Amino acid sequence: MNSQEKILRKTIGKKIKLARAKAEYTQEQLAEKLSLSPRYISQLERGIAFGCATTIINVCKALNINSDFLFNDLINNKTSVLDDIVDDKFLEDYLKLNDYNKNIISTFTNELIKMQNKDKNKKKA
Repeated sequence: MNSQEKILRKTIGKKIKLARAKAEYTQEQLAEKLSLSPRYISQLERGIAFGCATTIINVCKALNINSDFLFNDLINNKTSVLDDIVDDKFLEDYLKLNDYNKNIISTFTNELIKMQNKDKNKKKA
């Protein structure tokens, strides 16, 4: 397997992990739903294994995602911006929040940015 293949597998695996976290499934729960082993789900998420077309279709169905989520940026040769700017654990946790709590995070983040900008302006003056 060449380095590009490794990157593709890891990218798809990371997206499967994010979709699983959003669906609030453990690896064991997803494995049971798909009649696969938890070890295999772990390998998919880490990019070590890559399922056949049937497995990928079943993963998409189980996680209620479409194939565009997994493949679109790869087909269009785009790198995921999220990889560079958001910590994986933070994103997994954020996706588990309900809309009310997501709104709180957004409001809190906006206030932090305002405070940060005020500090910058004070230092310039």
